[in-house]
Amino acid sequence: MSSKKIKGAKKAVSFKKNADKVSSFCNDVIGDICGIISGSAGVSVAKVYKLETPKVVIEKKAGVAEEEVKKFEDALEQTKKDIEGVKERAAKRLSDEELAVFDAHLMMAGDPELAGQIKTMIENDGVNAEYATEQVANQMVEMFESMDNDYFRERAADIKDVTFRLKCNLLGLTIPDLTSIDEDSIIVAHDLTPSDTAQLNEFVKGFATEIGGKTSHSAIMANSLEIPAVVGCPGVCDACKTGDTLALDALDGVVEINPDEETIAKYEAKAVAYLKEKEELKVLKNEKSVTTDGHEVELAGNIGGFKDVEGVLTNGEGVGLFRTEFLYMDSDHFPTEDEQFEAYKQVLEGMQGKKVVVRTLDIGGDKHLSYYEFPQEMNPFLGYRAIRLCLKETDIFKTQLRALCRASVYGRLCIMFPMIATVKEFCDAKAIFEEVKAELVAEGVAVSDSIEVGMMVEIPAAAVLADQFAKYADFFSIGTNDLIQYSMAADRMSEHVSYLYQPYNPSVLRLVANTIKGAHEHGKWVGMCGAMAGEPHAVPILLGLGLDEFSMSATQILKARKVVKSLSYEEMQGLAQECLNKDTADEVLETVKTKLGE
Repeated sequence: MSSKKIKGAKKAVSFKKNADKVSSFCNDVIGDICGIISGSAGVSVAKVYKLETPKVVIEKKAGVAEEEVKKFEDALEQTKKDIEGVKERAAKRLSDEELAVFDAHLMMAGDPELAGQIKTMIENDGVNAEYATEQVANQMVEMFESMDNDYFRERAADIKDVTFRLKCNLLGLTIPDLTSIDEDSIIVAHDLTPSDTAQLNEFVKGFATEIGGKTSHSAIMANSLEIPAVVGCPGVCDACKTGDTLALDALDGVVEINPDEETIAKYEAKAVAYLKEKEELKVLKNEKSVTTDGHEVELAGNIGGFKDVEGVLTNGEGVGLFRTEFLYMDSDHFPTEDEQFEAYKQVLEGMQGKKVVVRTLDIGGDKHLSYYEFPQEMNPFLGYRAIRLCLKETDIFKTQLRALCRASVYGRLCIMFPMIATVKEFCDAKAIFEEVKAELVAEGVAVSDSIEVGMMVEIPAAAVLADQFAKYADFFSIGTNDLIQYSMAADRMSEHVSYLYQPYNPSVLRLVANTIKGAHEHGKWVGMCGAMAGEPHAVPILLGLGLDEFSMSATQILKARKVVKSLSYEEMQGLAQECLNKDTADEVLETVKTKLGE
């Protein structure tokens, strides 16, 4: 049986047969958008499990309104139960942050607007429930996909996921149960929904999908489950069938179908080497993150809730980002002071005295609440969100700050405000914190006297004025995801301008450098909690710029520590200055690779 090799290169994608004949499955489309992406690291070889979802065929038929409405309501209730079941199974393996998508799906399934439109069509047009469901779903998907706002465009995929399950329940079709996989397999699919990835068990050794990116649900969950994943691999479904042997190299972004024995041995050896490296990294768990010449930094973890604490406690030196918005997104109401207090207390106690940096409510933009109506804006990412909302909705803000202050006696708490643009915004927010703290003390409530109050630096204006902000803030945490897109005026979720999402661009590096310099002038520490903090090629630059704390996914910490321990701080300072003076991101990356001997 001949083999096919699918490899993602920087500028093109091709399928190779017998390593000599090239046939393009994407017409040699040039650009990173078509490039195969490693969604989660690792290497595996196993049999293909080709995920083929039920074919939904809807026919328009006349129906008795009362009977069709009843059929729809029953199917909708079953859909809700299905989603709850998937979430329950997923809760054993996924974090609170990753589980939030199922809450969004449950809210969507319970949306009276969706159900109301379908029932109205059944009753007014005299059609069957399946047809009405498909028509309403298609209208909603088309409406959301046509919107300029990325948040709403992404909701179209959620509508498809929920209504597909609903239509299957109406038609009596069975959605494949991935929990039934009982032999080592690599899943191949056009895409994996959150519901699919939540069902992956210990027999699933990886997956390859035709669409998706590093920030897609499937890639994020694969990273959490620590299984290899290659996403954005067009044509892979047509290239293989269930039972084929597939080699999945998510380190280099390669998928090879029916490789020969020699090639299989090569991939298996690479898998063994990767797992060996992971085991070797474990010896670094209790070591300090210190360079060869004695410079120490902190490697911390990003969390969405208590379920994420164990991984950070095991590998890291603290929590660099506690995303509190998931407390709000997982609820059907604004969490009460007591509800929040218990959540913060649990995390602080769980971290056993290690630092916990809590970001106050960062909602808006692409994160909405079902129970709060945001204003309609042309660009919500630049609008009413985060600290801007909290400074107006002070009751919501004070409730959170009261809960945090009460919990502060159970650990080492740092509070930071997101989306700060002006010194006045920070000072106003800090004044509310001081007011809340004084009120609690007056009430006889114990509050730690060592709470640090800092801010996110994710707006270029704040990075430029870092030396002024440092007079008032106890620390900074650089949010590179937003800092980059705001600096480059490029939506990081838009495929058309994805080439401008450049962490290594000298302009971005200079903003980071200015932030660190401004903070250090006033004796304040600086962390980074954006994706850049865990990138192996970014660590040397950030180290050289003087970054004090690197916060990332718990699974990235040990690898980052290995990098830090292999470097000289003095040499990295020189490297960083060299990078600041380059013209392009490519030149910066090449400079780093050359320095590391790659």
